[in-house]
Amino acid sequence: MRVQQRVYSNSCVEALQAQGLPNLLARLLAARSVTAEDWSLQEMPHLLKPDALTGATRMAQLLADAIAQQKRILIIGDYDADGATATSVAMRGLGMMGARVDFLVPNRFEDGYGLTPEIVALAATQQPEVILTVDNGIASIDGVAAAKALGMQVLITDHHLPGEQAPAADCIVNPNQRGCDFPSKHLAGVGVMFYVLIALRAELKQRGMLAEDEVHLGSLLDLVALGTVADLVRLDTNNRILVRQGLKRIRQGLACPGILAILKLAGRDPAQVNAQDLGFYVGPRLNAAGRLDDMTIGIRCLLADTPQEALQYAQQLHVLNAERKQIEAEMQWDAMADLTQDFKDTQYTISVFQPDWHQGVIGILASRIKERFHRPVIAFADAGDGLIKGSGRSIAGLHLRDALDLVTKQQPDLIVKFGGHAMAAGLSIRAVDFARFQHTFEQVVQGLIDAETLQEVLETDGGLEVHEMTMQTAELLTQQVWGQGFPQPVFYDRFQVLQQRILGEKHLKLRLQKHNQQFDAIYFQHAVLLPEQIEIAYALQVNEFNGNRNLQLQVMHAVTA
Repeated sequence: MRVQQRVYSNSCVEALQAQGLPNLLARLLAARSVTAEDWSLQEMPHLLKPDALTGATRMAQLLADAIAQQKRILIIGDYDADGATATSVAMRGLGMMGARVDFLVPNRFEDGYGLTPEIVALAATQQPEVILTVDNGIASIDGVAAAKALGMQVLITDHHLPGEQAPAADCIVNPNQRGCDFPSKHLAGVGVMFYVLIALRAELKQRGMLAEDEVHLGSLLDLVALGTVADLVRLDTNNRILVRQGLKRIRQGLACPGILAILKLAGRDPAQVNAQDLGFYVGPRLNAAGRLDDMTIGIRCLLADTPQEALQYAQQLHVLNAERKQIEAEMQWDAMADLTQDFKDTQYTISVFQPDWHQGVIGILASRIKERFHRPVIAFADAGDGLIKGSGRSIAGLHLRDALDLVTKQQPDLIVKFGGHAMAAGLSIRAVDFARFQHTFEQVVQGLIDAETLQEVLETDGGLEVHEMTMQTAELLTQQVWGQGFPQPVFYDRFQVLQQRILGEKHLKLRLQKHNQQFDAIYFQHAVLLPEQIEIAYALQVNEFNGNRNLQLQVMHAVTA
């Protein structure tokens, strides 16, 4: 691993300090290309306007018509955290505006992803007049055709990259569809739905169907923040506004009962919640329903109106997440045992498959392998009928969906179907073609990136002065919005190791010293003792234990001095 310090403009730092920011925070923001003007535009009035989002105004008109005529609207969601929050935002928002609305979410194992003809047939039993997709639909050519053939109006909200052909829906809202010049291409599915609701509220007010202050969509921002963080979309300026405002609501105790119940069971204090809590504690528990069971459980939790009802669903999610962790640990053990023997430094990709792996957990497995080997990874599990389903994770420098598209162009009969983003994708192939896919994917990726891309780079924010290494600094940093594309601060300094011991056979607990100042530290997933003098990359943490809050350094990487 190569350690590299971020660079920043001194003039940018000075401009941020002129806005009243402490020097350290100004330096961190400048290193992430935040200007003084960006910092001044963090509140909701500065959110990009929905009329810039292609199709949003037209969809608002169609939804307003449906509400006026009391048509039955059925939301078709997705089985991940983004899909669950998008479904919940649609249900709550449309309900507030007088719509007759219900939802249906595909089962990962029985129905597959998106608006398929099979889901349309299931939806038809509820006799909807309008189908509204959230976080899916942009690739649903056959499903949209099936719904239209049954006389349903089809409205698509999505954020995934489109294929060469667009479905023949009545209206599509997707910042990534061709011809859409919306400045933020990184909205999550829940963000797209939130924008449609903003446009719909304006349309209903214009028609005189809503009073000026009748519907407060800000009450949905906790869900928008959760879905945005959990889906790992890039936290550009617009997304940071959404997440920041959502976190503010949660800290004020104004979140929906479902989010508060999940936080309670995860042992997180809503008043101190940050983006990392949503990503590491709430998102995985919500995702566990879609991975192992049925995301309806997660959506019902988010739609619960009382703490008691929410807690019942949250407890189910908590149990499912514990089960997911156990399954993941076993799969990871299997995969790492094989890769320890078979992996070669010269290979550019990793594709792994075992018939008994769990379909719902292969995405997490791919992430873990990617973290360990810094290679694009696709993990496959048996999907029945001679097919295997893969979930992929990429590294910086390789657009995974584009790579799979190139595989398909080279060998059109190899991939049955695929879709996704730059950093994550899903696909299905025939089990007999696994070895052929391994070879072809490797060859394609070798043609797209060079060996230097395979070297992991850890970007840091340089060193800290001892007077900056305080609880106050840690709390200041914790309150900011960090995440995908806007990384949490990581610092780099030399320390003396005073004490160290191994915890639970897999973590290292440390007592470190710098310039006669001592610090507690933790090095997760590292069970090898360190030398007396080390250089480490670390994050400042607030460690809470038995009601006490202390400063702790979380070691990300250690280099012997």
